[in-house]
Amino acid sequence: MAQAPRSPRSPRSSRSPRENSRDRGQRDENEVVDKLVHINRVAKVVKGGRRFSFAALVVVGDGRGRVGFGSGKAREVPEAIRKAAEQAKRTMVRVPLREGRTLHHDVHGRYGAGRVILRAAPPGTGIIAGGPMRAVFETMGVQDVVAKSVGTSNPHNMIKATFAALDNCNSPRSVAARRGLKVGDIVARRAGGAAEARE
Repeated sequence: MAQAPRSPRSPRSSRSPRENSRDRGQRDENEVVDKLVHINRVAKVVKGGRRFSFAALVVVGDGRGRVGFGSGKAREVPEAIRKAAEQAKRTMVRVPLREGRTLHHDVHGRYGAGRVILRAAPPGTGIIAGGPMRAVFETMGVQDVVAKSVGTSNPHNMIKATFAALDNCNSPRSVAARRGLKVGDIVARRAGGAAEARE
């Protein structure tokens, strides 16, 4: 008695779950964008002359509200950048965004001598920020924001002050849950305050 021919297995079913999860992890890592903010060359005087090393400051983000920063040191520039990027990926935080393009409200941040002011902006404003802060917003996926640094110009302190400000960002949903109100009440109150400010 002749046996019925087997139906060919689809390529997706022939792969193990572990391989699928590995590909998914690689795909997630590939979606992360990193930007080099600053490189510092350090010279150490030794018996035979000067020995140079490099310190890199890198910001990474997925363009959808997750962002992180890290620093790395090495004898070569590419190795320092790689170390900084790995540290930044480990310390990524999620920032709530309004309509996926700007902040929910104005915030202030401070770290050491660095002080920054971040303000939400209407559509079409663009990223009005300088130096290291622009790299943070570009990797995070913010499209409209107005930022100002009123303290030190040290990139490390500016980045840390910016992240301190982003840590204070709250979405209407989290504020409503903390106060026991509805999200509509929080949004209506914000819209009323903006109308009064325009008048």
